Amino acid sequence: MFPAIRIVFAVVGAVLGAKTGSGGGWFFATLVGAFIGLAIVEFASVRGRMLTLEEDIAKLRASLRRREAEAPAPAPSPAAPPAAPPATSAPAAAALAAAPRTVASASQSPMAALDELRREGRAAAYTPGPAMRARLGARPQTEKAGGETDIPIFSAVRAFFTGSNALVRAGVIVLFFGVAFLLRYVAEHTRVPIEVRLAGVAMGAIVLLALGWSLRKSRPGYALALQGGAVGILYLIIFAALHLYALLPASAAFLLLAVVAGLGATLAILQNSMAFALLAVTGGFLAPILASNGEGNHVVLFSYYAVLNAAIVAIAWFKAWRPLNLAGFVFTFVIGTLWGVLRYRAEDFSSTEPFLVLFFLFYVAVAVLFTLRQPANLAGYVDGTLVFGLPIVAFGLQAAMLHDSRFVLAYSAAAVSAMYLAIAWFLYRARSETQRVLIEAFVALGVVFLTLAVPLALDSRWNAATWALEGSALIWVGCRQQRRLPRAFGAILTIAAGCVIAQDLDFSNGRVVLKLGSYLGVLSVSAASVFSARTLHVHRQRLEEYEHAFAAVLFLWGLCWWCVGGLGELTQYTAPAYLAAALLIFAALTALVSSELYRRTDLDVAKAAALFLLPVMTLFAGHAVETAPHPFAQGGWISWPVAFLIFYLLAHRHEGAPGGGVAKALHVGSAWLLVAIASWEAAWAVNYGVHGSESWRAAAWAAMAVLAVFFLPRLATRVHWPFRVHREAYLFTAGVGYAVYLGLWSLATNLALPGDADPLPYLPVLNPLDIAQVFALLVIVRYWRFLRAVHLKAFAELDPRLLPAILAGLAFIWANGVLLRTLHQWGGVPFSLGSFVQSTLTQTALSIFWAVLSLTLMLVAARMSARTLWLGGAALLAVVVAKLFLVDLSRVGSIERIVSFVGVGLLMLIVGYVSPLPPAVEQRR
Repeated sequence: MFPAIRIVFAVVGAVLGAKTGSGGGWFFATLVGAFIGLAIVEFASVRGRMLTLEEDIAKLRASLRRREAEAPAPAPSPAAPPAAPPATSAPAAAALAAAPRTVASASQSPMAALDELRREGRAAAYTPGPAMRARLGARPQTEKAGGETDIPIFSAVRAFFTGSNALVRAGVIVLFFGVAFLLRYVAEHTRVPIEVRLAGVAMGAIVLLALGWSLRKSRPGYALALQGGAVGILYLIIFAALHLYALLPASAAFLLLAVVAGLGATLAILQNSMAFALLAVTGGFLAPILASNGEGNHVVLFSYYAVLNAAIVAIAWFKAWRPLNLAGFVFTFVIGTLWGVLRYRAEDFSSTEPFLVLFFLFYVAVAVLFTLRQPANLAGYVDGTLVFGLPIVAFGLQAAMLHDSRFVLAYSAAAVSAMYLAIAWFLYRARSETQRVLIEAFVALGVVFLTLAVPLALDSRWNAATWALEGSALIWVGCRQQRRLPRAFGAILTIAAGCVIAQDLDFSNGRVVLKLGSYLGVLSVSAASVFSARTLHVHRQRLEEYEHAFAAVLFLWGLCWWCVGGLGELTQYTAPAYLAAALLIFAALTALVSSELYRRTDLDVAKAAALFLLPVMTLFAGHAVETAPHPFAQGGWISWPVAFLIFYLLAHRHEGAPGGGVAKALHVGSAWLLVAIASWEAAWAVNYGVHGSESWRAAAWAAMAVLAVFFLPRLATRVHWPFRVHREAYLFTAGVGYAVYLGLWSLATNLALPGDADPLPYLPVLNPLDIAQVFALLVIVRYWRFLRAVHLKAFAELDPRLLPAILAGLAFIWANGVLLRTLHQWGGVPFSLGSFVQSTLTQTALSIFWAVLSLTLMLVAARMSARTLWLGGAALLAVVVAKLFLVDLSRVGSIERIVSFVGVGLLMLIVGYVSPLPPAVEQRR
């Protein structure tokens, strides 16, 4: 069966189960419906494979006999003339021409010969007919046009009405119905004593039986039809005398029924006629239906059927007649189900339950006997309809009668499971290899019913624990025995156990809380899932290709429920203020446990789960930003050090090769996260200790990054792990990240902060903010020069003019920030963009400052013969000139305008004299 078919049936069963479930039982009904849908597909698949196997064996035997018959005769003696070859058809001659010279001996095993025929491409070249199948001992089976195979019981019915003596058999059926209708009519319209009427019909049936027995050798087909009709009429008479007319006491009636049933079984066995047995049994089951007037006692009906089924069991002891077994099974449970739907009441349970148990045991025995009585060519063949259909039908009837008593139904499921497992154990002790399929089927049914018993008898926590442990055991057995079905069922049970636990989760008030006592079930599901994942990983060489991902899925499933259980317990027993810190420690310890599991199981997914600690820490940091005043608050002083300590231990174990993507991501990400948390804590501590302005806090935000950039070169050369091992990751990626952060910090603080230094007075450059700015720019320059000296490959690919330009821009912005903050603090100009634009003092100061700065740049450039630097200063001077005419000129009559123009003009003259444009590189050469 294709996996899609399994999924479709499981989904359909789950939907139907959900529709039939009510109240809190909807989940169990959904789960049972999914199991039933999946079981139907699996049973159909097993049945199809068995039919195919039987077909191949029958064809093999026929092909072997054909090859023996067509084998060339021994070479004649020289004196005798050669014998003429036997006439053969063209296909047979072609087959002989293609066949090898050596003929398989009669002692060759059928499977070996079948393999040989398949290798030669001729295994399906011959299809034996019904007669050949009967001669070879194969189960009767016909084929329709197009190769479609009939169901065996349908084949038997069709053969009954279309084979030899078909007219006689049809006549017997008509006679049987006529006798039944005659009995009813005579009872309603005549005054002949009922005893006489029944005795007359019984004498006629005995005459038919004697006539049939006397003709058994001369007219066997005719004789069997007469005997079958006679036995059916006797069933009808005895049942009518007991049930309709009360002429016989129950003990006598059932004794007579047992005698007739034994007689019919004996006649069928003696004459080796399945058709006779089928006819007699069919008449026996139809007798109560035909003779019934709609009223009566169900105990009598089921007792009568018990006798008939006992006869079927007796026949099954000697003969493996599958159509007879199926006919009894269908009649018994279909009629019983119809009676249950139409007539059953709760007070009938005590008188109905024993019959249901008895019928169930009868057909379990029939299924076992059918397998034990198979001929040698079909040894071990299992009747899938009885083996798998019987428990479904019988337990469905049991559940219908006990739908209000789940605990009693749980006992029933446990008893059925124990029975199947006990039978499987006894068959296994017999050491019969041919019964392997039946043993595995009974073990599977025992496991299924034990699985169903758990949710019926126990609450969700024990249900989940039992299913999880059972699922892991099935996966272990399936791996050891190389069986896919136990592995699949075990995985489904493990997943289902988690789904059962999900019902105990309470998501009220935005918190995940487990019901009291449910943590045991969570631990069981988690442990069983991890154990199953390890088992699948250890036996991965024996698994199908599509099963390789199951180990990772089950491990993640176990990890998920471990985390859910931990979250629920910590939420319940930890104060809300310390919950985040407790969860962070729990996550770190979970990662450590995953690492230990990887070291012992070699599961790659366990290593991935361990290294996933870094993203989890990042999420906790983001949560702390929203909920905590600083990272070490509310227990963070212990949780963050523990988390980083465990993380670096895990990174040292599992980071992989230096320079790899995983190692680089781990160390760079952790370095950035560590400095970010340290900066946040430092900023809070400084602000808490100084109680000053934002300048102190802003300076503390840069301090940790400045220290990191300052010490990274030394760490990368002196500390082996992690810095020297992952030198490029730390020096280039992490260090450049710190530098970028400092650059952005410098830009943001210069644009946003006015430079208040409370409780200290403001002094330009000598205040916390400007001192931090100077250190930030200096360590960036130092770091840039260090990177140029060590010749890192990634750094060498950058444009060498990019970083100096960025540093110059940051220095220029910082210098302007110093000026603007000084004007704000000392000149009273409000610290805002609009105020600076409207302030004439600010515009004049900026013009003169920019001009002085450009003059300085041009002088330095002239001394260094740095043409690019000189052009930069000239560009700044051009901006100053443009500003004079576009901005400062608008302030007509102000002394500031005069100072701006005069000061800038004088500076331009000085620049033109002392700092001419340096020549280009070609001109200097």
